[in-house]
Amino acid sequence: MAKDLNFTQPRENPGAYIAPVFVFGLLSGLEGKDVDLDGYLRQVGIDPKALRTPGDRGVTPIQYAALFYALMHDLKDECLGLFSRPFKPGSFALTAREGLSAPDLRRALKRMSSALNLLQDDIVFSLQVNHQEAGLHMAPANPARDIPVFAQETMVRVLWRLSAWLLNSPLPIRHFDFAYADPGHHEMYQFIFPATRRYQQDAFGFWFGITELQTPVSRDEPALRTFLTDAYTQIISPPRHFGHTGQKVRNCLMSSYPRWLTLEEVADKLHTSSSSLQRHLTAEHTSLQWLKDDLRRDLAISRLSSSNVSLVQLASELGFSDSPTFQRAFKRWTGQPCSVYRRN
Repeated sequence: MAKDLNFTQPRENPGAYIAPVFVFGLLSGLEGKDVDLDGYLRQVGIDPKALRTPGDRGVTPIQYAALFYALMHDLKDECLGLFSRPFKPGSFALTAREGLSAPDLRRALKRMSSALNLLQDDIVFSLQVNHQEAGLHMAPANPARDIPVFAQETMVRVLWRLSAWLLNSPLPIRHFDFAYADPGHHEMYQFIFPATRRYQQDAFGFWFGITELQTPVSRDEPALRTFLTDAYTQIISPPRHFGHTGQKVRNCLMSSYPRWLTLEEVADKLHTSSSSLQRHLTAEHTSLQWLKDDLRRDLAISRLSSSNVSLVQLASELGFSDSPTFQRAFKRWTGQPCSVYRRN
């Protein structure tokens, strides 16, 4: 069985925090409704007053994921009140499977659009082709009703990243469209939506070169099952900045889960030497060890929140020698025992 990794306190890395604006966005569909939002924030270790203080650095990925799971579990809604009817748990997985069943990107986007149009009533999804561009077009079903900003951003980000995942290759974007006014957060938005952003459009979505439609879907069902174990933190959560090399290493670790690669194995997959990989990670103020720990925390939160996996099995999947060692690490990460966290 895999050796235990050394669990040291994670380094203070601002890029590893999720900004308050995304936490408020996550909660925006529930404002004014009979939901104790501050109670949910405190439940996952977030101080509501501090979060609303200008300059607050935000929350950890563990807290963001835990907040999402707690709300989704109680409300039975993957979009947390952003739509006129709940986006029932399993809707994202169903959409992903529709895309997986297609031979190429063109038909994947058409099938996912059809599924999404059945799952909710607020947005009309469609594949559109315009000269040398193609795009996933998202228009309000009722032109008189504005789609919430966070709903627009989430749908654009999630479906773009899901599409790229299905292709197992980057999907270069020419421009992202949004129906709301320019928010002014250019530095933050450049990282999340790394292409031209057009605001105050009639619809929202993402556009790419028309030749990309022929790109084959390159994933299979086992890959999808692995992907769905961490889909919420990998796709739905706002992206975090691990550094160029760090992100490649994290992706490599995730693709090999539940097997945990050594430095030499990661270097081989990335077609570089161990010493060169180590130098690049050091230059980005990170390490393979830290990236493994960070990913294992995310996976532990996801698996405990969305499955009935036993603690013995989960400990093995995450590379621990036994369940008690895993449970001690989990309590250090979240401040709660596994049993209490799962029950909550």
